[in-house]
Amino acid sequence: MTMSRRGRLPRVSVVLPVHNGEATLPTALASLAAQTMRDFEVVIVDDGSRDATPRIARAWQWRDDRFRVVRTAHGGIVSALQRGLAEVRGAYMARMDADDVSHPGRLSAQLELLERRADLAGCGTGVRYVPESDVTPRSAEYAAWVNSMTNWGTVAANIFVECPLAHPTFMFRTRTLTSAGGYRDRGWPEDYDLLLRLWRQGLRFVALPRILLDWGNREGRLSRTHPAYSLDAFRACRVHHVRRSLLEGRIGVVVWGAGPTGKRLAREFQRQEVAVKGFIEVDPRKIGQLIHGAPVRDAGAAREFGDVLHVGAVARGKGRAAVAAEAGKAGLVYGANFVSMA
Repeated sequence: MTMSRRGRLPRVSVVLPVHNGEATLPTALASLAAQTMRDFEVVIVDDGSRDATPRIARAWQWRDDRFRVVRTAHGGIVSALQRGLAEVRGAYMARMDADDVSHPGRLSAQLELLERRADLAGCGTGVRYVPESDVTPRSAEYAAWVNSMTNWGTVAANIFVECPLAHPTFMFRTRTLTSAGGYRDRGWPEDYDLLLRLWRQGLRFVALPRILLDWGNREGRLSRTHPAYSLDAFRACRVHHVRRSLLEGRIGVVVWGAGPTGKRLAREFQRQEVAVKGFIEVDPRKIGQLIHGAPVRDAGAAREFGDVLHVGAVARGKGRAAVAAEAGKAGLVYGANFVSMA
């Protein structure tokens, strides 16, 4: 066993929830043990595992007293994360999952950034999906996108498009997370919900411009199988938070784009009791139609809808940029009365 460090507090606490993770947990924990910085702890939250996970976790706790095991009845990822956050002793809380691998310099690089940048509440890192042979085009596109979130301007411009930091790469000031209430189970992605709540408080976060985590891409991971990570759930999360921020005091929304993305987004706004006042389209065949009871107009009519929030609803990056440019030509201001959503 290593020399005891229990008399002093670690700088960083890594929260690692796991449920039946015997196949990947040893490699994940070994990657944390190999970190170039030494002043950290790992809180392994065993979420009611019924395989060899408890034995593996206890062996690491015995071998290295920076590793600490908390065993709970199976309650799911959000419950495990909240238990882990309650156990954190470090000034910074980092995240990792049992099927991920942190590169040796990950924790030190993130800690250095946060101690140098008092304006940041937290940060992530670049990622790569493994094994690469199983990476879908959609996953590859998201990895490239999240790896570009390296400055606050880019993050702020995309906050309602996707979750801008990869959850297993999070490192945040612990007091920031506890004061925000930590993670919530609302039927949508808990990491995205957390970042949007922090954004609404005016807090900032970016990704380091380095790939420092190999992100497990196994078939059964929650983001592929659980309904809380479906496209519908992401959309519901976005609308919930935009209602409580940019939409406050406005009479409704105008959706730029009457394709599948725009129609689905409009239905979600209506489901959450936000009035859809109209659609803006460039396709002349759609102009003049009614969609979900709202008129389809061209960009020249954008300012005729009154005090609404204009929402660019295009799935792909190039399309979003083109719509944002057209909105700017119409006199709309990004982040004030226009925002991109997906």
